[in-house]
Amino acid sequence: MTERPGLVTMRGNPVVLLGTRINVGDAAPNFTAVGTDLTPVDFSSFRGKVCVIYAVPSLDTPVCDTSTRRFNEEAARLGPDVSILTVSMDLPFAQARWCGAAGIEAVKTLSDHRDASFGTAYGVLIKDLRLLSRAVFVVDRTGKVQHVEIVKEIAQEPNYDAVLGAVRKLM
Repeated sequence: MTERPGLVTMRGNPVVLLGTRINVGDAAPNFTAVGTDLTPVDFSSFRGKVCVIYAVPSLDTPVCDTSTRRFNEEAARLGPDVSILTVSMDLPFAQARWCGAAGIEAVKTLSDHRDASFGTAYGVLIKDLRLLSRAVFVVDRTGKVQHVEIVKEIAQEPNYDAVLGAVRKLM
């Protein structure tokens, strides 16, 4: 597995990411994660929609909470042809509890806890912590990556304007 040190920091300390780096123009790798109902969810099932894949360390942290709520608000405005997926290593039970408490209905949360299928396929698995680094990928209807943001400092929010701009170009 490819190790990629120095791309991001967590509270100023460099971390090592595992997996393949994804670039604009690449075919979006397929992955399987677990939904809040414990069923496997295959990314290929979203083909035909514009997808925002938002990787977060844990929904139970302030920045992940704030940014997932923001994407939930945006998802409601973008309509049914856009799917926003928030992927974390949180257990599906924790994701379901958090979504219920936060009133999240437009964003689909997926857990990568079983196999780190997403984290390794998209190159955002933090080696020593087995958490996901904060990152956003926008994938078009044909499965091609059109926007990538690996947030350099994990404790910071993504560039919402850039993500939403990329989504609107694809609608």
